[in-house]
Amino acid sequence: MRMKGAPGWSDTGSSDTDPSNIRAGMLGDTPQRDYAEKLRRFNAFARPELCEAIDALSLPAGSRVLDAGCGTGEAVAWFHKSMQSRAMVVGMDLAAAHVHAARRTAPAGAPILQADMLRPPLADGSFDLVWAVNAVNHLRDPVAGVRVLSNLLRPGGRLVVGQSSLLPDMYFAWDSRLERVVNEAVRRYYRERYGCSEHDLAAVRSLIGWLQTAQLRQVNVRTRLIERTQPLTDADERYLLDVIFRGTWGERLRPYLRRDDFEALRRLCDPDDACYALRRPDFHFLQSLTIAVATK
Repeated sequence: MRMKGAPGWSDTGSSDTDPSNIRAGMLGDTPQRDYAEKLRRFNAFARPELCEAIDALSLPAGSRVLDAGCGTGEAVAWFHKSMQSRAMVVGMDLAAAHVHAARRTAPAGAPILQADMLRPPLADGSFDLVWAVNAVNHLRDPVAGVRVLSNLLRPGGRLVVGQSSLLPDMYFAWDSRLERVVNEAVRRYYRERYGCSEHDLAAVRSLIGWLQTAQLRQVNVRTRLIERTQPLTDADERYLLDVIFRGTWGERLRPYLRRDDFEALRRLCDPDDACYALRRPDFHFLQSLTIAVATK
């Protein structure tokens, strides 16, 4: 792995990050942000589909891989396993808490760097593949991020950009009206908290355009459905309850819903309530995972 001569960056977690630069580049993320538990729960929930996407890349042994926005490091371990531990896989994330978690999760010796995705401390042309799943959407200018990441590829290397997305018609399949008002409440929350427009919230539909605008070639896209019905696994229940019901919705949506709608949502999301959605025999949940692969 070739490092840039950029003072202040290292794999020990130190940085010279200027908060004004972070605000300009990121949508609310800073080195101090910590949503490691949310990332762990999503990775455990979506592991079958994510590992299938990694295996489908058919990377040869010895490949050099960067996981940009590696979070808690599970994908670093999955890439090692996919290539039977004969690879160099580097993880990189902005948040100190995520970097610490990734160092515990990743195989021994795997470099985990704390760095801003827009200013990676890595030499151009260092990697055969860059993996950025649920990462580029955190940037105010995703195309700028795609261009920076593509510079890290050798000629003929591949950039993988992925995005998961909740499907608004499959929160509560038996109550389409509540699904609709909850989805609109989430959009209003993000508009007000981050200043996001409807265009900004359409990341899953933008992957092809980002890659084409960055002058990458041979763009191929596949969307997998993360589909869950009864019986749910422990990983399914932890993700749906803690990340979606409590984290994405919960009290944050109260100001955006009528009182009766919020009460209906609260009951569906409360494990102690007789209406708890995850105990319904007809529970059916869909989430998309779109993976776009392009060649430099």
